[in-house]
Amino acid sequence: MTAEWEQTLGAGPLLGIAAGAVLLILFLVIQLRLHAFLVLVLVSLLTAVATGIPAGRVVSTLTDGFGGTLGSVALLIGLGAVLGRLIESSGGAKAVADSMVRIFGEKRAPFALGLTSLALGFPIFFDAGLIVMLPIIFAVARRIGGKNLLLFGFSGAVAFSVMHVFVPPHPGPVAAADFFEANIGLVLLLGLVIAFPTWYVSGYLWAKFVNSRYPMIVPALFGATDDDQPKNPPKTSTVMMILLLPLVLIFLNTGLNTLNTMGVTDADELWVQVLMLIGASPIALLITVLVALLVLGKFRGEKGSALEKLVDGTFGPVASVILITGAGGMFGGVLRASGIGDALSGSLAQLGLPVIVAAYVIAVILRLAQGSATVALVTTAGLIAPAVTGGDFSAMQAAAITLAAAAGSVFASHVNDSGFWLVGRLMGMDVKTTLKTWTVQQSIESVVGFALVLVIYLIF
Repeated sequence: MTAEWEQTLGAGPLLGIAAGAVLLILFLVIQLRLHAFLVLVLVSLLTAVATGIPAGRVVSTLTDGFGGTLGSVALLIGLGAVLGRLIESSGGAKAVADSMVRIFGEKRAPFALGLTSLALGFPIFFDAGLIVMLPIIFAVARRIGGKNLLLFGFSGAVAFSVMHVFVPPHPGPVAAADFFEANIGLVLLLGLVIAFPTWYVSGYLWAKFVNSRYPMIVPALFGATDDDQPKNPPKTSTVMMILLLPLVLIFLNTGLNTLNTMGVTDADELWVQVLMLIGASPIALLITVLVALLVLGKFRGEKGSALEKLVDGTFGPVASVILITGAGGMFGGVLRASGIGDALSGSLAQLGLPVIVAAYVIAVILRLAQGSATVALVTTAGLIAPAVTGGDFSAMQAAAITLAAAAGSVFASHVNDSGFWLVGRLMGMDVKTTLKTWTVQQSIESVVGFALVLVIYLIF
């Protein structure tokens, strides 16, 4: 057993090491063209040693960060890949794409997909929602043709991000509201008020801009192609019902979790536990995949051996996405284990800023330093909770402070954030392009969200 370890380096040296590690990753990946997975593992190891993590803890720190990320992401990507492949190979994605283009027209299709993703993003977490919707998003983009990956991809992806950051029952705003003793109903109302304008500016308008700057062909998602479309595709309504199934199931979990927090339901009751289990993202996707295998496969005359080969062939293309996302989580985990968050917390607490500004700035700095939006938000909430609960703030102002911290926690997703790698790899972008597009988008989303929340705070 390794003796209890305590970080002796201050915030300055730790920030210097973290900045050097980020620059090293960018140099090795962009300039030397080394594979991102190998680079992230190597730099995570070097960072652990440089920050003084004891030799006996280095390997466990690396594997904990890697496994902790994959524990949630790998199942979602794997199951989501199978679902996406089934929808694609059955002709379902093309059927939905044709219907959307026919109803909304080619020019309004990206806007319509974004609005749809906003609605679907209410109950479902960012990564799960993105994986479920990407087959439809990409199918519509291919249906219209041209190099329009970012126009369609970002219109949908940003919608899920906005809902995940600002709107309960997602865990970030719920956790911050609990720390600040804010009214969860007002946090929900305020989150919904700012969600559309934040998405419109940082999602739809930004998607149109970056698509004109970086026109990219829509990649073959999860190894799927548009070749050899079947003669008996499923109806659009059938595909939409399958897509809605995991959203309904997941809402059971997130909705009941919120009701438990509010004291409306009892988490110890058996029926609550069963429904929350069914609504857990991996279980919901598993149930949906099984339903899709029947409805899109067996009921359409596909043989079991063909479906087995289809499922097996799905995992190869996503292996790289899973490993790189896990390695990104490893790097972020090393930074957190090094104590950079604790060291920064002590320094940032003395900023002397107005509470709502401090909530945003502290969350931004913590997000940049260690990558995890959840850790940045929870740490920020813990730091300034006494000032919020002890201050003379109205209920609306407390809700605004809650969402200000949430806005800061999403700022500038980069190489220490597993989500950065997830989005980049799913959309087939290299690191440089992901930095220019997704990292900047997350910064715009953060700033726009905070600006809107600040206006409401000053008015009320």
